[in-house]
Amino acid sequence: MTDDFPASVDVDYADGEGEDPADYPSLQHKIEKAIEVTRQGLEQYDNPAVMWTGGKDSTLTLYFINQVAEEFGYEKPTAVFIDHFQHFDDITDFVEHWADEWEIDLVYARNEDVGAYVDEHGLEPGDDIPVAELNEQNQHHIRDILEFEEDTFPFLLDTYVGNHLLKTVALNNALEEYDIDGVISGVRWDEQEARADETFFSPRHDPDLFPPHDRIQPILQFAEADVWDAFWNYVVPDTVEAFPDEGYIPQADDDLPEGVTQEDVPISPKYFAGFRSLGSEVSTEKTTEEPAWLQNLEDTTERAGRAQDKEDLMERLRDLGYM
Repeated sequence: MTDDFPASVDVDYADGEGEDPADYPSLQHKIEKAIEVTRQGLEQYDNPAVMWTGGKDSTLTLYFINQVAEEFGYEKPTAVFIDHFQHFDDITDFVEHWADEWEIDLVYARNEDVGAYVDEHGLEPGDDIPVAELNEQNQHHIRDILEFEEDTFPFLLDTYVGNHLLKTVALNNALEEYDIDGVISGVRWDEQEARADETFFSPRHDPDLFPPHDRIQPILQFAEADVWDAFWNYVVPDTVEAFPDEGYIPQADDDLPEGVTQEDVPISPKYFAGFRSLGSEVSTEKTTEEPAWLQNLEDTTERAGRAQDKEDLMERLRDLGYM
């Protein structure tokens, strides 16, 4: 990372300030903004990367990146998948399959030190990890940054220490290893209160907390329902040859047009199965048996199936570098 960052980058860090999804009244308005932000992200940064979880938001973001890169001749950025060791297997399979289909360079960000301890001792989610057994970097984050004083912490993703070590520290290490200066992510204003004030280009320049970089956030303006509308009316018809060009919204997990299977569609099978938001295998539950896009999106909380310990800590975690 260059010492003069962000002097070489010319973006408007106030773009989107004070806005919400209602300021983009149609799906076309939202898509046009997403393309504009994506194009700036690919133009302005020397080495951008996209954070890809396999969830609907980051997959939609990756779709826009593909479209912009192909139309304007940009090199596709690397996709970084944070492996926190507690994924559903079919999410990992989904990511690897579509990385191959879309010709995306996929790399894994892992906290190798924590992972090595877990493997060596055969730990299961929820088992305790002694702080003193971890390396200097992890102990620094636990004691000095998180100010956590206990001798052990549970091997769980959706906790303060677990989330920070397994996701944020892993991400920061990847930013440094691959010299990434722009992180393209699929966060949305309406998804979580701690993200409601984000802007389309968000600086992260404190070297004491993370390798200096910017966050590029092309789909802030999408509400949850907009994401699904974009998938079934644009992404899937464009991606799946046998899918109707005018779009089609499946009414059940087995209700797809003739000649189309779930494996053909760039939507995680967890959403077909009733999951509305994807997290770790041990702390995410499906909300109903209905596919995610048919659930009550207006009157229920999108992340209700996620462990709430992390949700309650989201603002603090984001201050420390969490997405």
